[in-house]
This record gives sequence, structure tokens and C-alpha cells, in this order.
Amino acid sequence: MSNLIRSASLTNFAEIARTCALEPLNLVRAVGLPGRCLSDPDFKIEALAVVRLLELASQQAKEPAFGLRMGQSRRLSNLGPLGLLLRDEPTLSHALDAIVRHLRVHNEALVVRIQKEDGVVVIREDFVMDSNEPCRQAVELAMAVTFRILSLFMGTAWRPKLVCFAHSAPADLSWHRKLFGHQVEFQHEFNGLLCSVSDLDQPNLSADPMMVRYSQKLITAQPVSSPTFTQQIQSLIFLLLPQGQCTTEVVAQHLGCNRRTVTRRLKLERTSFLELLNAHRQNVANQLLLDKSNSLAKISSQLGFAAPSAFSRWYRQQYGTRARG
Repeated sequence: MSNLIRSASLTNFAEIARTCALEPLNLVRAVGLPGRCLSDPDFKIEALAVVRLLELASQQAKEPAFGLRMGQSRRLSNLGPLGLLLRDEPTLSHALDAIVRHLRVHNEALVVRIQKEDGVVVIREDFVMDSNEPCRQAVELAMAVTFRILSLFMGTAWRPKLVCFAHSAPADLSWHRKLFGHQVEFQHEFNGLLCSVSDLDQPNLSADPMMVRYSQKLITAQPVSSPTFTQQIQSLIFLLLPQGQCTTEVVAQHLGCNRRTVTRRLKLERTSFLELLNAHRQNVANQLLLDKSNSLAKISSQLGFAAPSAFSRWYRQQYGTRARG
């Protein structure tokens, strides 16, 4: 089942494309999307096609900050019903919780998780798809949108403690620094933003409790496909693997069932935990190996292996060759 996303994700795409001397409609058609996606924000399209579109535009424009430029002026209205709900949440903490709960209404491929530790909040996000294609532009767009949401609560002068990207740094960091400030790191273990726990208590002075109740009814009425059991497992693999906790038993605990249930339900969907785990590892490994600066130690850690030697054995079993070729 393909993950879908609202065409509103392409807000500003046409404008940035034309600024870079590209014809947006030609790009859209090149990845198999209908022209309607540039004019109807509520039209649902395949998330993978959007990822391909952004990468294609970035390459043809020779603009590594294409996705970032699309996201720098986003507003809550671009999120549709989800934006209406966020607008009237009483605090930033409530807004982030709403994003985690209802993000699928806007984007079924993006996973957001909130972690708190030692007075710091980590907002982790990335795309979970059955593809090893690069998604740098989509990641940077999503991070820019998240930053814009945080800024609406914290004020335009606010900057996060740190902005982390898993991919390598571009030659020119001017757009990143313009949007996020200077606290930006690349080749990190995850994509995410770090802020203070105290930031979460920032009140939304314009919040309307009555509108929140209305928005919640509106958003729950939106047609959205429930994630399959396979997709739920894929999301948990994505989150647990870098922590070295990605076993069938731990996944089952997160789902409130036992290992036998996980095995049975995945069999009904014609797959298995090992197949999903290996597919995810292959996707991530192929992306990380494209960047020659990534060490085998870092790659093996990201894929949940105890040591580079274990990763190397697994890679040879999968591809019949050494990890670095």
C-alpha cells in the first residue's frame, strides 16, 4: 500500500522551480504526477512521487537547498485540518502531541517522535518508505515546516538548540543558517530539532478552546487510511534500530501483543519481521554508503549492529560483495 500525502506539501514548489528557470508542470509530469497536484492542496498523491519530484528539481536546478526554500515561508494553513487544530492548541507541548497523533491526515510517510531527556526535547522525524532512493530534499522540507510551526509558538527570534541532519552538508550553508541559525549539524545519527523542555510550556495566547474541540471533530472525520500492521512494524523498526533494541519481542511490547502475534499477523500480510528488518537495513545502508565520509562504524551503529564486522558479514550475505565495494 502506497503512503499518500496532501498536495499541499508542494506549496511554493512552482514558485521556487520558476525562480530556478525550471518549468514546474514538466517536472511534475516527469515523475508521473498529475498537474492537478499544483493547484488542489487537498488532492492526495503518492509520497514517494513527491520525494522523487523534489530530488529531480534540486538536481536540474543545481540547488541543494530546494526543499528548504520551499519550507521557509510555510504557514499552518498549508497543513489543512491539522493546521486548524495546531492553531488553537493551548501550548507547544499540546501542538506537538497533536502532530504525532494526527500527522497521517496530512502525510502518511513521515514519522515524528518526541523524546525528552535531561531537560532537552528531541523532535525526531524522517520518512519511512519501501525505497532506498535519496530523500534529502523531502527531509529538509519537513524539518523547515516543523521549525516554522515551533516559531509560531516561540516567536520569530527563537532558534532551536540544535538542528540535526543525517545527510552530509552542502557546499553552501547560507539557506540553512538563514532559516535555522548557526546551530546546524550534518551527518548526525538522526534528523531532528532539539529545544528546551521549558519551551514546550510556551502558551498560545490566541488559542480558542472551543475551536480546538471543533478542529478535533473535523480532523477525525478526514478520510485517511489506517496503517497496515506491516506499516506499523516498519515505523517501529525505523525508530528502534539505531537504539539497538529492534527485536521481535521489543516490537511486540510496543504494540501491546506478543512475538507469536507479530509473526502471525505479518504472515497474513505475506511478509515477516526478518524481511522487513532486512529491507529497511538495505535502504538505509545504500543511502549511507553513497556518502564516502560515513564510516563503517557509524553505518553499523545506525543499522543496529554491535560492530562493523557484523555489518560487513550481513552486507556480504545480502549483496555478495564488500560494503565498500
